[in-house]
Amino acid sequence: MSKIFYETAAIDYANAAPHIGHVYEKIICDFLARFHRLDGYETNFVTGTDEHGEKIARAAKNAGQEPQAFVDYVSEQLFQPTYRRLLISYDDYIRTTSERHKRFVQEILRKVYEAGDIYYAEYEGLYSVGSERFVTEKELVNGILPGDSEPPILRKEANYFFRMEKYRPWLVEYLQAHPHLIQPQGYRNEVLEILKEPIGDLSISRPKDRVPWGIPIPWDENHVTYVWFDALLAYVSSLASRGLFEKFWPHAWHIIGKDILKPHAIFWPTMLKSAGMPIYKRLVVHGHILAMDGRKMGKSLGNAIDPLALLDKFGVDAVHYALLRDTTLGSDSPFGEEVVHQRLNSDLANDLGNLLSRVRTMLLRYCGGVIPAPSSADSEIAKAGVALAEKMRKEVDALRIHLALEEVLQYVRSLNKFVNDAKPWELARDPSRKKKLEDALYTAVEGLRIASVLLEPALPTKAPELRAALGLGDYTLAQTETWGLAPAGTPIPQEAPILFPKLEVGEPKAESPKPGAAAEPSAANGLIGIDDFAKVDFRVAEVIKAEKHPKADKLLVLTLNLGDHTRQVVSGIAQHYTPESLVGKKLVLVANLKPAVLRGVESQGMILAGENAEGKIVVVTPEQDLPPGAKIR
Repeated sequence: MSKIFYETAAIDYANAAPHIGHVYEKIICDFLARFHRLDGYETNFVTGTDEHGEKIARAAKNAGQEPQAFVDYVSEQLFQPTYRRLLISYDDYIRTTSERHKRFVQEILRKVYEAGDIYYAEYEGLYSVGSERFVTEKELVNGILPGDSEPPILRKEANYFFRMEKYRPWLVEYLQAHPHLIQPQGYRNEVLEILKEPIGDLSISRPKDRVPWGIPIPWDENHVTYVWFDALLAYVSSLASRGLFEKFWPHAWHIIGKDILKPHAIFWPTMLKSAGMPIYKRLVVHGHILAMDGRKMGKSLGNAIDPLALLDKFGVDAVHYALLRDTTLGSDSPFGEEVVHQRLNSDLANDLGNLLSRVRTMLLRYCGGVIPAPSSADSEIAKAGVALAEKMRKEVDALRIHLALEEVLQYVRSLNKFVNDAKPWELARDPSRKKKLEDALYTAVEGLRIASVLLEPALPTKAPELRAALGLGDYTLAQTETWGLAPAGTPIPQEAPILFPKLEVGEPKAESPKPGAAAEPSAANGLIGIDDFAKVDFRVAEVIKAEKHPKADKLLVLTLNLGDHTRQVVSGIAQHYTPESLVGKKLVLVANLKPAVLRGVESQGMILAGENAEGKIVVVTPEQDLPPGAKIR
């Protein structure tokens, strides 16, 4: 059976610049497309811009431009450059003003008209300019259609209508026979609830003297096509114009926002049925991105996120990863810069980037900079690695992308623990334990290979960069299901950039006493009470990496193992210790000190040290061996 995947993102209405909601949807689609490509599917991913309609004409007029010039600018200068910066890997970008699309729309209109499913009639009702459709009283909340900024207007005019009500019984039966057509299930239930009552027929044209901006009705030049009948057909016109309809259309997934559920779940399948085309395979509905306080985002509310500013600050991979990891697809999800910051510094820098850095350092130091012979595929860590791909497949198919990513990050954390437990730095001291040393380092390399492939749909540039830092190339998803594919003897580069530099945070500012406030009395004679001492959290910390500060000769940047996690600490001991002499040493850390930034690098605590009679700084170490993370009382 051939593996084929066709996916569409909702084409964007070209009346303003893209916002975080557009970006979120396209990143979901990009993940799904990249994942299926890695899994051996012949994949086609389409998006584009919806460029006709009354709102476009209004926006163009307000901008002092002709509609075509206006949509050219919005599509070519706003949407497409944003998606290029985001590395959205679509295969076709369809614009509804393109000639290939116009021809296809008129062809389908003729087919539906000839089938007897289009008629001319006069209609009066409430019309939503924002949604460009007639609405019913039931759909309004406090007199306004949800998502609109103004109430609908009463409008009476003669238009062409599509016999949508005719297909309501069929659509109910189809949804009942195909329970997975609309996902998550809650949205399917919502559609079935709508279909319990008559849905009426759909007005599919507008008088050209009122709305001149649209595709002409082929048998009546005085009318243009209703924007939804026009736009929905873009999902098919893209394929048809490239000769790919027969191959890809039966496998179509549409990914849309919940605010356009009705057109996609009711208008669209009935249109397809009338035109004699197969129904799409799956309609995937995502929620909205909210502000961190749970409110709706908007420029008028002052809480909108600028996608380009987000990319400038955090980079494309961190934005992709955070939006996928911290949102649940079917629900509304709070999101902000702090979410990206936290995921960048924890999952990506601490867990993934730090592991890569440690492994590279040890390969260069202990293995001559080459990947050693493969380790056994029978170890628990190896079995867990090769089982990950199937776990991800199940989570992705169930649209739990956030859980799929967490599966891989949990594995990365287990690799960190494996390295900590294996202690390669201790094995390296004993030549008789060389095989154990090489097995431990190969296991870490192979685990990173597997993790990087599985994370690549969410980390499109950093996952290949991770493998390049280990001298490795590209792999398929299937190749993560076999242990030992990192070739023995492969040299790793002598230098590699830090995979995810931690984002610097502002140094905490000392708070000034409030005017008139009495200062707290200082402890007499410098003494403190037992309660004050108990506030300090002293922990044993093992140095697993040490390097010179990039901007300060007197500072070292230490990566410390505290048992259940790692920390980065900056210490002014560079004139008294070489980085190599500290690796493997156990120190005493003040673990609950507020983070501070020292010459541009964040320090998460402070190690204890004293000065001897010769003025040499000496770090404090436990007299006897204590495990990393042990509390000192």
